[in-house]
Amino acid sequence: MTMKALMLSGGRGTRLRPLTYTGAKQLVPVVNKPILWYGIEQIVAAGITDIGIVISPETGDAIRSATGDGTQFGAHITYILQASPDGLAHAVKIAQPFLGDAPFLMYLGDNLIRDELSSFVDEFVERSLDALILLKQVPNPTAFGVAVLNPEGQVTRLVEKPKNPPSDLALVGVYLFSPQVHRVIAQLRPSPRGELEITDAIQELVNTGGNVTAQSLQGWWLDTGKKDDLLAANQIILDETLSHEISGTVDDATQISGRVRIGSGSTIINSTIRGPVVIGDNCHIENCFVGSYSSIANGVKMVDVEMDHSVVLEDAVIEKLHQRIVDSLIGRRAQLLHSPKRPKASRFMIGDDCVIELT
Repeated sequence: MTMKALMLSGGRGTRLRPLTYTGAKQLVPVVNKPILWYGIEQIVAAGITDIGIVISPETGDAIRSATGDGTQFGAHITYILQASPDGLAHAVKIAQPFLGDAPFLMYLGDNLIRDELSSFVDEFVERSLDALILLKQVPNPTAFGVAVLNPEGQVTRLVEKPKNPPSDLALVGVYLFSPQVHRVIAQLRPSPRGELEITDAIQELVNTGGNVTAQSLQGWWLDTGKKDDLLAANQIILDETLSHEISGTVDDATQISGRVRIGSGSTIINSTIRGPVVIGDNCHIENCFVGSYSSIANGVKMVDVEMDHSVVLEDAVIEKLHQRIVDSLIGRRAQLLHSPKRPKASRFMIGDDCVIELT
């Protein structure tokens, strides 16, 4: 039977507020591409093209509008509404009409991983597993669900955000399941935090003799739920994927070094751009310094600005700042205007449609 995929793109994104008061965390861009789309592309590259995306009432329309029916990815996307964030296993439960009796890959939509998924899919199919979970060693296992393995690599125990972690192997938010998981989820009761936990479902598969195994990622894994994590993801992907491409207009007074991508319709005047940097379409950059690991989305206007290691979303305006912006995340259509001279750099996290004038 053909495998399906289930992507989770609901939740409230509380760790990325104020940006996620007005938008979905999965649509926040990394190198000017929504986080969610990286996962979709990886799933399609693994040969899975029938994808269900679980959405919330608050942000579902935005995700549907941005991502469409899947045609741009070579996939078919079905949207599944989860009325309230009642846990990962609850998302599987409400998606059962879409999933049917098919085995499926489940992918949390705010994750980014370096490893290709195809080898994990192949192992799951060849060994007729009931569940295959992906793990990564982490220095702070108390923040994650963790797994305990026996010497053969089979899962023996899972613990959700333990105070005293029994291992440092965190669940990274990518799972493969046989239809047996539906039987288990149907019997689950909510955890103390009121959710149907996917860790409880996997543990019950283990307890009832299911063939549950794990594989550790070899490459990086990034949970982009917080500003600094998102900036780290932006840096890594710029390092690994950016090619030098100038499509806009650059005047003779501008200096560009390193790998820089400038989109069509953008104008760069009397500025210094030090890559890796990506600048989207229809931007206006004048009298600026844009330093390494910055991503500037479409339609942004920047005049008299110095910036390093920051992400600026669509149609933002930043003008006449006499201090360097570093390690910042600036929302869609935000305006950051006019500041006096200050000796130190500033860090910002600004939500969509805000207007901030520094005096």
